[in-house]
Amino acid sequence: MAFNWRIARAIWQPELDLVFRPSRAFLVEVSGSPGMWMAPGRLEQLQRDCRTVVAACLNGDQLDYGLFEADGKAWNTSVITLVRDAADRRPIAFNAMPLLPVRQGAEQIEVLHLGLVMVDPSARSAGLSWLLYGLTCFFLFLRHRLRPLWISSVTQVPAVVGMVAETFDQVWPGQDGTLPSFAHRHFARQIMASHRHAFGVGQDAGYDAVRSVITDAYTGGSDNLKKSFAVAAKHRDPRYNRFCETLLDYARGDDVLQIGQLNFATLRRFLLKSVPRSALPRLIVQLAVIATQAAVAPVLQWLAADRSLGQLRPAR
Repeated sequence: MAFNWRIARAIWQPELDLVFRPSRAFLVEVSGSPGMWMAPGRLEQLQRDCRTVVAACLNGDQLDYGLFEADGKAWNTSVITLVRDAADRRPIAFNAMPLLPVRQGAEQIEVLHLGLVMVDPSARSAGLSWLLYGLTCFFLFLRHRLRPLWISSVTQVPAVVGMVAETFDQVWPGQDGTLPSFAHRHFARQIMASHRHAFGVGQDAGYDAVRSVITDAYTGGSDNLKKSFAVAAKHRDPRYNRFCETLLDYARGDDVLQIGQLNFATLRRFLLKSVPRSALPRLIVQLAVIATQAAVAPVLQWLAADRSLGQLRPAR
Protein backbone atom coordinates (compact mmCIF):
# COMPACT_ATOMS: atom_id res chain seq x y z
CA MET A 1 0.00 0.00 0.00
CA ALA A 2 1.39 3.40 -0.94
CA PHE A 3 1.77 5.92 1.86
CA ASN A 4 3.26 9.41 1.72
CA TRP A 5 4.83 8.86 5.16
CA ARG A 6 8.48 8.14 5.74
CA ILE A 7 9.77 4.63 4.95
CA ALA A 8 10.26 3.56 8.57
CA ARG A 9 6.78 4.64 9.55
CA ALA A 10 5.29 2.79 6.58
CA ILE A 11 7.16 -0.40 7.51
CA TRP A 12 6.56 -0.33 11.25
CA GLN A 13 2.99 0.90 11.37
CA PRO A 14 -0.05 -0.30 9.48
CA GLU A 15 -2.69 2.15 8.37
CA LEU A 16 -4.67 3.77 11.16
CA ASP A 17 -7.94 1.83 11.09
CA LEU A 18 -9.58 1.53 14.50
CA VAL A 19 -13.06 0.66 15.67
CA PHE A 20 -13.76 1.58 19.27
CA ARG A 21 -16.97 1.22 21.27
CA PRO A 22 -16.67 3.58 24.26
CA SER A 23 -20.17 2.77 25.52
CA ARG A 24 -23.31 0.92 24.55
CA ALA A 25 -24.61 4.04 22.81
CA PHE A 26 -21.80 4.84 20.36
CA LEU A 27 -19.45 3.23 17.88
CA VAL A 28 -16.32 5.16 16.86
CA GLU A 29 -14.33 4.58 13.67
CA VAL A 30 -10.93 6.26 13.22
CA SER A 31 -9.29 6.18 9.77
CA GLY A 32 -5.93 7.76 8.96
CA SER A 33 -5.45 8.94 5.36
CA PRO A 34 -8.20 6.60 4.11
CA GLY A 35 -7.87 7.80 0.52
CA MET A 36 -4.43 6.16 0.40
CA TRP A 37 -5.43 2.63 1.36
CA MET A 38 -9.14 2.13 1.92
CA ALA A 39 -11.03 -0.04 -0.59
CA PRO A 40 -13.08 2.12 -3.01
CA GLY A 41 -16.46 0.83 -1.85
CA ARG A 42 -15.68 1.40 1.82
CA LEU A 43 -14.20 4.85 1.12
CA GLU A 44 -17.32 5.89 -0.78
CA GLN A 45 -19.47 4.75 2.13
CA LEU A 46 -17.35 6.78 4.56
CA GLN A 47 -17.71 9.84 2.33
CA ARG A 48 -21.50 9.37 2.14
CA ASP A 49 -21.69 9.01 5.91
CA CYS A 50 -19.80 12.28 6.44
CA ARG A 51 -22.05 14.07 3.94
CA THR A 52 -25.09 12.70 5.77
CA VAL A 53 -23.90 14.42 8.95
CA VAL A 54 -23.20 17.67 7.07
CA ALA A 55 -26.69 17.66 5.56
CA ALA A 56 -28.24 17.11 8.99
CA CYS A 57 -26.29 20.07 10.38
CA LEU A 58 -26.91 22.46 7.46
CA ASN A 59 -30.55 21.69 6.66
CA GLY A 60 -29.68 19.70 3.56
CA ASP A 61 -26.83 21.93 2.33
CA GLN A 62 -23.29 20.69 1.72
CA LEU A 63 -19.77 22.08 2.06
CA ASP A 64 -17.22 22.40 -0.73
CA TYR A 65 -13.91 22.81 1.07
CA GLY A 66 -11.49 20.52 2.88
CA LEU A 67 -12.77 16.94 2.73
CA PHE A 68 -15.47 17.94 0.30
CA GLU A 69 -13.37 19.61 -2.39
CA ALA A 70 -13.92 18.13 -5.84
CA ASP A 71 -10.37 16.75 -6.15
CA GLY A 72 -10.78 14.58 -3.03
CA LYS A 73 -7.12 15.03 -2.04
CA ALA A 74 -7.96 15.78 1.59
CA TRP A 75 -8.95 12.13 2.10
CA ASN A 76 -5.27 11.26 1.52
CA THR A 77 -3.92 13.50 4.27
CA SER A 78 -6.64 13.65 6.96
CA VAL A 79 -7.54 11.58 9.98
CA ILE A 80 -11.30 10.96 10.03
CA THR A 81 -13.20 10.16 13.21
CA LEU A 82 -16.77 9.01 12.58
CA VAL A 83 -19.23 8.42 15.43
CA ARG A 84 -22.23 6.17 14.88
CA ASP A 85 -25.32 5.42 16.90
CA ALA A 86 -24.57 1.87 18.04
CA ALA A 87 -28.22 0.81 17.78
CA ASP A 88 -28.74 1.45 14.07
CA ARG A 89 -25.18 2.41 12.90
CA ARG A 90 -26.50 5.79 11.78
CA PRO A 91 -23.68 8.39 11.43
CA ILE A 92 -24.23 11.18 13.95
CA ALA A 93 -20.90 13.06 14.05
CA PHE A 94 -17.47 13.27 12.47
CA ASN A 95 -14.21 15.14 12.75
CA ALA A 96 -11.69 15.60 9.94
CA MET A 97 -8.15 16.45 11.07
CA PRO A 98 -5.74 17.24 8.24
CA LEU A 99 -2.00 16.86 8.80
CA LEU A 100 -0.40 20.10 7.58
CA PRO A 101 3.27 19.97 6.52
CA VAL A 102 5.35 22.87 7.89
CA ARG A 103 9.04 23.63 8.29
CA GLN A 104 10.77 23.65 11.68
CA GLY A 105 14.32 24.71 10.97
CA ALA A 106 15.76 22.26 8.46
CA GLU A 107 13.13 19.63 9.22
CA GLN A 108 9.66 19.18 7.78
CA ILE A 109 7.11 18.23 10.42
CA GLU A 110 3.33 17.91 10.53
CA VAL A 111 0.91 20.09 12.47
CA LEU A 112 -2.34 18.34 13.35
CA HIS A 113 -5.18 20.70 12.48
CA LEU A 114 -8.23 20.01 14.64
CA GLY A 115 -10.31 20.59 11.57
CA LEU A 116 -13.98 20.35 10.78
CA VAL A 117 -16.30 18.96 13.46
CA MET A 118 -19.96 18.38 12.73
CA VAL A 119 -22.52 16.82 15.08
CA ASP A 120 -26.08 15.94 14.15
CA PRO A 121 -28.38 18.31 16.09
CA SER A 122 -30.09 15.30 17.66
CA ALA A 123 -26.80 14.27 19.31
CA ARG A 124 -25.34 17.60 20.42
CA SER A 125 -26.08 17.00 24.09
CA ALA A 126 -24.55 13.52 24.09
CA GLY A 127 -21.07 14.58 25.26
CA LEU A 128 -19.15 13.61 22.12
CA SER A 129 -16.35 16.19 22.30
CA TRP A 130 -13.92 13.83 24.06
CA LEU A 131 -14.40 11.33 21.22
CA LEU A 132 -14.18 13.80 18.36
CA TYR A 133 -11.16 15.72 19.66
CA GLY A 134 -9.27 14.02 22.47
CA LEU A 135 -9.51 10.35 21.52
CA THR A 136 -8.10 10.71 18.02
CA CYS A 137 -5.42 13.16 19.13
CA PHE A 138 -4.05 10.72 21.67
CA PHE A 139 -4.13 7.79 19.31
CA LEU A 140 -1.94 9.94 17.05
CA PHE A 141 0.27 10.95 19.98
CA LEU A 142 1.05 7.29 20.65
CA ARG A 143 1.73 6.62 16.98
CA HIS A 144 4.02 9.66 17.03
CA ARG A 145 6.30 7.73 19.46
CA LEU A 146 5.07 9.91 22.39
CA ARG A 147 6.88 12.93 20.98
CA PRO A 148 5.19 16.34 21.36
CA LEU A 149 2.84 17.03 18.47
CA TRP A 150 1.91 20.56 17.41
CA ILE A 151 -1.77 21.27 16.82
CA SER A 152 -3.76 24.13 15.26
CA SER A 153 -7.39 25.19 15.37
CA VAL A 154 -9.41 27.80 13.46
CA THR A 155 -12.77 28.81 14.91
CA GLN A 156 -15.01 31.64 16.04
CA VAL A 157 -16.95 29.48 18.54
CA PRO A 158 -16.13 30.32 22.19
CA ALA A 159 -16.82 26.74 23.32
CA VAL A 160 -14.17 25.43 20.92
CA VAL A 161 -11.66 28.17 21.80
CA GLY A 162 -12.01 27.26 25.46
CA MET A 163 -11.87 23.53 24.81
CA VAL A 164 -8.59 23.89 22.89
CA ALA A 165 -7.11 26.18 25.56
CA GLU A 166 -8.04 23.79 28.39
CA THR A 167 -7.15 20.52 26.61
CA PHE A 168 -3.76 21.27 25.04
CA ASP A 169 -0.51 22.83 26.24
CA GLN A 170 1.18 26.10 25.24
CA VAL A 171 -1.94 27.28 23.39
CA TRP A 172 -1.76 30.77 21.89
CA PRO A 173 -3.95 32.75 21.87
CA GLY A 174 -6.58 31.97 24.47
CA GLN A 175 -4.64 30.23 27.24
CA ASP A 176 -3.82 32.27 30.33
CA GLY A 177 -0.10 32.75 30.81
CA THR A 178 0.94 31.52 27.35
CA LEU A 179 2.85 34.07 25.29
CA PRO A 180 3.57 33.50 21.58
CA SER A 181 6.96 31.93 20.94
CA PHE A 182 8.83 32.03 17.65
CA ALA A 183 7.41 28.57 16.89
CA HIS A 184 3.81 29.74 17.43
CA ARG A 185 4.16 32.65 15.06
CA HIS A 186 6.25 30.70 12.55
CA PHE A 187 3.75 27.85 12.26
CA ALA A 188 0.80 30.25 12.12
CA ARG A 189 2.34 32.18 9.22
CA GLN A 190 3.11 28.97 7.31
CA ILE A 191 -0.41 27.65 7.82
CA MET A 192 -1.91 30.91 6.56
CA ALA A 193 0.49 31.01 3.61
CA SER A 194 0.01 27.44 2.39
CA HIS A 195 -2.97 25.71 4.00
CA ARG A 196 -5.98 28.05 3.94
CA HIS A 197 -7.89 25.55 1.82
CA ALA A 198 -7.81 23.04 4.69
CA PHE A 199 -10.21 25.17 6.73
CA GLY A 200 -12.13 27.00 4.01
CA VAL A 201 -10.50 30.44 4.21
CA GLY A 202 -10.13 32.34 0.92
CA GLN A 203 -6.99 34.05 -0.29
CA ASP A 204 -8.67 37.44 0.12
CA ALA A 205 -9.05 36.97 3.88
CA GLY A 206 -6.64 38.98 6.00
CA TYR A 207 -4.44 37.78 8.84
CA ASP A 208 -3.56 39.84 11.90
CA ALA A 209 -0.34 38.12 13.02
CA VAL A 210 -0.13 40.09 16.28
CA ARG A 211 -3.49 38.82 17.57
CA SER A 212 -3.60 35.64 15.41
CA VAL A 213 -6.97 36.64 13.97
CA ILE A 214 -8.17 35.79 10.45
CA THR A 215 -10.32 38.66 9.23
CA ASP A 216 -13.28 38.15 6.89
CA ALA A 217 -12.59 34.43 7.02
CA TYR A 218 -15.80 33.02 5.52
CA THR A 219 -15.08 33.48 1.83
CA GLY A 220 -13.36 30.24 0.84
CA GLY A 221 -16.05 27.58 0.99
CA SER A 222 -16.96 27.73 4.68
CA ASP A 223 -19.64 30.41 4.17
CA ASN A 224 -22.38 28.21 5.65
CA LEU A 225 -20.52 28.00 8.97
CA LYS A 226 -20.45 31.73 9.74
CA LYS A 227 -22.20 32.57 13.02
CA SER A 228 -23.13 35.57 15.08
CA PHE A 229 -21.81 35.78 18.62
CA ALA A 230 -25.33 35.27 19.96
CA VAL A 231 -25.70 31.97 18.10
CA ALA A 232 -22.17 30.59 18.61
CA ALA A 233 -21.95 27.95 21.35
CA LYS A 234 -20.62 29.41 24.58
CA HIS A 235 -18.08 27.92 26.97
CA ARG A 236 -18.97 27.20 30.59
CA ASP A 237 -16.13 29.53 31.64
CA PRO A 238 -17.21 33.10 30.77
CA ARG A 239 -13.57 34.15 30.27
CA TYR A 240 -13.48 32.48 26.86
CA ASN A 241 -16.80 34.05 25.87
CA ARG A 242 -15.50 37.52 26.74
CA PHE A 243 -12.21 36.75 24.99
CA CYS A 244 -13.94 35.88 21.70
CA GLU A 245 -16.45 38.74 21.89
CA THR A 246 -13.60 41.23 22.42
CA LEU A 247 -11.12 39.73 19.95
CA LEU A 248 -13.36 38.89 16.98
CA ASP A 249 -15.63 40.92 14.72
CA TYR A 250 -18.53 38.52 14.22
CA ALA A 251 -20.36 40.78 11.76
CA ARG A 252 -17.30 40.74 9.49
CA GLY A 253 -16.72 37.03 10.05
CA ASP A 254 -13.43 36.72 11.96
CA ASP A 255 -11.78 33.53 13.20
CA VAL A 256 -9.01 32.96 15.72
CA LEU A 257 -6.07 30.72 14.75
CA GLN A 258 -4.80 28.86 17.82
CA ILE A 259 -1.48 27.02 17.95
CA GLY A 260 -0.66 24.58 20.76
CA GLN A 261 1.02 21.33 21.64
CA LEU A 262 -0.06 17.80 22.49
CA ASN A 263 2.26 16.18 25.05
CA PHE A 264 2.29 14.06 28.22
CA ALA A 265 0.70 16.80 30.32
CA THR A 266 -2.16 16.95 27.85
CA LEU A 267 -2.55 13.17 27.95
CA ARG A 268 -2.76 13.20 31.75
CA ARG A 269 -5.46 15.89 31.77
CA PHE A 270 -7.42 14.06 29.09
CA LEU A 271 -7.45 10.76 31.01
CA LEU A 272 -8.29 12.40 34.34
CA LYS A 273 -10.88 14.96 33.27
CA SER A 274 -12.37 14.18 29.87
CA VAL A 275 -12.73 10.41 29.55
CA PRO A 276 -15.89 9.00 31.19
CA ARG A 277 -14.95 6.44 33.82
CA SER A 278 -17.13 3.82 32.13
CA ALA A 279 -15.03 4.11 28.94
CA LEU A 280 -11.60 3.87 30.59
CA PRO A 281 -11.19 0.04 30.43
CA ARG A 282 -11.93 -0.09 26.70
CA LEU A 283 -9.76 2.96 26.06
CA ILE A 284 -6.80 1.46 27.93
CA VAL A 285 -6.99 -1.67 25.76
CA GLN A 286 -6.94 0.44 22.59
CA LEU A 287 -4.06 2.57 23.87
CA ALA A 288 -2.08 -0.58 24.71
CA VAL A 289 -2.58 -1.96 21.20
CA ILE A 290 -1.47 1.29 19.57
CA ALA A 291 1.51 1.63 21.91
CA THR A 292 2.58 -1.88 20.92
CA GLN A 293 2.34 -0.99 17.23
CA ALA A 294 4.16 2.30 17.72
CA ALA A 295 6.95 1.33 20.11
CA VAL A 296 7.16 -2.30 21.22
CA ALA A 297 6.76 -3.96 17.81
CA PRO A 298 9.42 -1.81 16.08
CA VAL A 299 11.95 -2.59 18.82
CA LEU A 300 11.28 -6.33 18.64
CA GLN A 301 11.48 -6.26 14.85
CA TRP A 302 14.74 -4.33 14.91
CA LEU A 303 16.35 -6.72 17.40
CA ALA A 304 15.51 -9.74 15.23
CA ALA A 305 18.63 -9.37 13.09
CA ASP A 306 18.07 -12.70 11.35
CA ARG A 307 14.83 -11.49 9.71
CA SER A 308 14.42 -9.10 6.79
CA LEU A 309 12.86 -5.70 7.52
CA GLY A 310 11.79 -4.23 4.19
CA GLN A 311 14.04 -1.49 2.84
CA LEU A 312 15.72 -0.95 6.21
CA ARG A 313 17.20 -4.46 6.32
CA PRO A 314 16.91 -6.41 3.03
CA ALA A 315 16.49 -10.16 2.92
CA ARG A 316 19.73 -12.08 2.58
